[in-house]
Amino acid sequence: MFNNKSILITGGTGSFGRQYVKTLLERYQPKKIIIYSRDELKQYEMHQLFNQDCMRYFIGDVRDGSRLTQAMEGVDFVIHAAALKQVPAAEYNPMECIKTNIHGAENVIQAALECEVDKVIALSTDKAANPINLYGATKLASDKLFVSANNIAGSRKTRFSVVRYGNVVGSRGSVVPFFKKLINEGADHLPITDARMTRFWITLQQGVDFVLKNFLRMHGGEIFVPKIPSVRIVDLASAMAPNLPHKIIGIRPGEKIHEIMCPEDDSHLTLVFQDHFVIKPSITFLDRGTNFAANKTGEVGEPAQQGFVYNSGLNDHFLGIEEIIQFNDLAGA
Repeated sequence: MFNNKSILITGGTGSFGRQYVKTLLERYQPKKIIIYSRDELKQYEMHQLFNQDCMRYFIGDVRDGSRLTQAMEGVDFVIHAAALKQVPAAEYNPMECIKTNIHGAENVIQAALECEVDKVIALSTDKAANPINLYGATKLASDKLFVSANNIAGSRKTRFSVVRYGNVVGSRGSVVPFFKKLINEGADHLPITDARMTRFWITLQQGVDFVLKNFLRMHGGEIFVPKIPSVRIVDLASAMAPNLPHKIIGIRPGEKIHEIMCPEDDSHLTLVFQDHFVIKPSITFLDRGTNFAANKTGEVGEPAQQGFVYNSGLNDHFLGIEEIIQFNDLAGA
């Protein structure tokens, strides 16, 4: 699907972008891979790893619509990974979060339509479901923008979908490297915000593979959610440092005890597939009718039960301590 195609990744110097590029280069022969981001140092560092002839590096911010349009000229596929993601930072800098995560999403959509991109997948987060923090609220707004963009597209070929998944093991700014840093510095305890806390758990490669697969599956308008395990944060701490005690420090601003990826209020829109869920759009696309229960690869889903919720604390698959160790080793975390 990606052979001789041009792919643009916003926020492409992040953990996801690097792994996505690595996977594309290993499995396909793309015509161009465009990294669009605002940090010249990260682009320089990434260029040391990926300097193949197909690689292009564009300095630009998703807040800059004209620069996005310039970068998307001739592009076939877009992965929108750029976002301000840190929950406390968003709470203290709300307008900056809104400008990047909401206005930036609008700019990506307009640029993709203007350049007649084939398909766009926007990366979302479990925090966008029933959000209680600004980051989650902006990502919910972004999700709504990308879903409704399929209606705005009209007769144009561009289609938009969303991928929503949980905490990526070992990604920058996440709990695993934070715990690892404390352990390496000789900490005498690991801080736990709440002993009840759970999180969905996915490796970076699993996230990349899920996005790749959904480019094949998508009709446009779906929110794709993978079926993945949960972990208890106290178990994660015990797996990483079995001899260190835990200290409860209290929940941070905007933090949840459990995360949700398919909210109960969307149960009437949720389809259950073998290894993933699909949340159908709540609006009707005026120019087309789509059977979201059968995707483009021929997989067939069934409607979820009314009241269904996909909650990290109610998951039927929890990783034990030994499994967490193996999972983190697999992720290289």
